[in-house]
Amino acid sequence: MNEVDLLWMVLASALVFLMQAGFLCLETGMTRSKNSINVAIKNLADFCLSTFVFWGVGFGLMFGLSQGGWFGTDLFALDLSASSPSLAVFFLFQVMFCGAAVTILSGVVAERMKFGAYLFVSFIVAGVLYPIAGHWTWAGLAGFGGSGWLADLGFVDFAGSTVVHSVGGWAGLALVLVVGPRIGRFDHGANKSKIVPSSMPLATLGAILLFVGWLGFNGGSTLTLNETVPGILVNTVIGGCIGAISAGGLSYAVKHSLDVDQFINGTLGGLVAVTANCFAVSTGTAALIGLVGGMIVFFFSQILEGLKIDDAVGAIPVHLGAGIWGTMATGLYGDLETLGTGLGRLEQIAVQALGVLAYGVWTFGLALIVFYLGNLVFRFRVDAEGEILGLNITEHGIRHESEVIPAGPPLLESEA
Repeated sequence: MNEVDLLWMVLASALVFLMQAGFLCLETGMTRSKNSINVAIKNLADFCLSTFVFWGVGFGLMFGLSQGGWFGTDLFALDLSASSPSLAVFFLFQVMFCGAAVTILSGVVAERMKFGAYLFVSFIVAGVLYPIAGHWTWAGLAGFGGSGWLADLGFVDFAGSTVVHSVGGWAGLALVLVVGPRIGRFDHGANKSKIVPSSMPLATLGAILLFVGWLGFNGGSTLTLNETVPGILVNTVIGGCIGAISAGGLSYAVKHSLDVDQFINGTLGGLVAVTANCFAVSTGTAALIGLVGGMIVFFFSQILEGLKIDDAVGAIPVHLGAGIWGTMATGLYGDLETLGTGLGRLEQIAVQALGVLAYGVWTFGLALIVFYLGNLVFRFRVDAEGEILGLNITEHGIRHESEVIPAGPPLLESEA
């Protein structure tokens, strides 16, 4: 890399890091104030833990010398200060992606999970699930060590609709099935007991921060500052905006008022959907992909509620639903010459579908087994009393004077 490319990758890494602040604001705003501290600190803690784990183990599994295209076997715990600037900045960019994949789970199971158990889950995702999945498609990005088996077949996922977002969504789905819904969420049937968020303005700010970060997420995935970057950025913005209009319009048609949750998540769904293909489609096609992405978020949310699956912030429809769509849209609409796989249209669609299936089996299957067994060893969920009091108190011993405490003897500072 020349100095301009290095600067671009550092800037892109910083933009992706900003997405952690976006997730923090989004999740804090969409949950109740009695859990705000817990939600916030999880977003910082999972990034710190996943960075350490990815440096020690994950980067090597993802980009090391390939073992049959399945996982890497070297590059563990590198001394990056003594390595080439290109490798150091590549690691910096990739560790931000790992952090984003892990943080998706935070919002899914917010307001009911023990802090220590969540760190265990973060360790599994950052150290095993995400890097091995990433190796299958992105192993060759580092320029050495070989390529992944899916990439060899022609699977394309430019910036991670599946590798990052669907992996996080599949793992989040497995985790929420193990942990279960929040108390009171479905006491009167699906769609009857929606829990009121604490601050939609804060959640909206989170969505805007994520939108800004996505410019680095997609634009930086070129790994160089070249002539394709402006078009990628435009497609990213168009996809996100049309996704918001799509999901917001659908919710308005059904409820006769704008559902702020759906407008926000439609924005994110549109962004997720164009992430895999933003480099290989026209602006009009990016708009179409974002439009369908927003619709998928809306309908996927209704399906989860009907099944009484309690996703606290709607992360599964956004990252899993729109992620699958974006991956398939790459095969459906991506310019074949730009994709550069040598496959015909039907062949490209088939290998994209194979990738979706492979990532679903790997991530959801292994996550469900590990999380189920982990929950047997040390219960993931706080007890009912702790959940009612709020995780600020029960997990961290902190509460604000403005927080309402359920009836019972008052808590002294020494008891809180």
